Amino acid sequence: MTTPAQQQSRMADKIARIDAICAQARILPVITINREQDILPMADALAAGGLRTLEVTLRSELGLKAIKILREQRPELSIGAGTVLSREMYAAVEAAGAQFVVTPGVTQDILQVGLESDLPLLAGTSSASDIMLGYALGYRRFKLFPAEVSGGVAALKALGGPFVGVRFCPTGGVGPANIKSYMSQPNVMCVGGSWMLDSAWIKNGDWARVQEASAEALALLD
Repeated sequence: MTTPAQQQSRMADKIARIDAICAQARILPVITINREQDILPMADALAAGGLRTLEVTLRSELGLKAIKILREQRPELSIGAGTVLSREMYAAVEAAGAQFVVTPGVTQDILQVGLESDLPLLAGTSSASDIMLGYALGYRRFKLFPAEVSGGVAALKALGGPFVGVRFCPTGGVGPANIKSYMSQPNVMCVGGSWMLDSAWIKNGDWARVQEASAEALALLD
């Protein structure tokens, strides 16, 4: 049986791993794969633009396959799993080789799985109550989703008061027009978004434009 001290140590390790992932990423592309042939060229275009930490969502039936392929064929990239909604999905992405897990919200069960698993969990939150659920279990890193709808930068400023030591990855409504405002907040460690993956570019296989948009996104932070 895991002792409280062991659990605290494991959580500290996972928080450190999330911090390292976000520090490396700065911008976390949120990817939904609709065609198998897009998996590798999309990842390569993002990486060529400087985005080498990717969140592959389970919003399509190809999500798990994409994670497996990228972990096998692009081991230099950091691959996380997004839109994980249940214990079963958590187990599936762990088996697929995901290096971290992102959820759109929290449940007691998902938070418990995050404690049990070796994979670090970036749990989604949209309110102080959600944060408190995770905080009570030792979580200190969250995804703010949907960020703009949930109050955006103003919400992050307000949440920084009661939740000292908590940091966020805002996702949902983040883009070139507001990324600097988000990243300037002391409780923001990175941001998530998909604006560098315009659906028309993906449909047409315009990977050069994806690479260019990725580089442009990172340049906004310099």
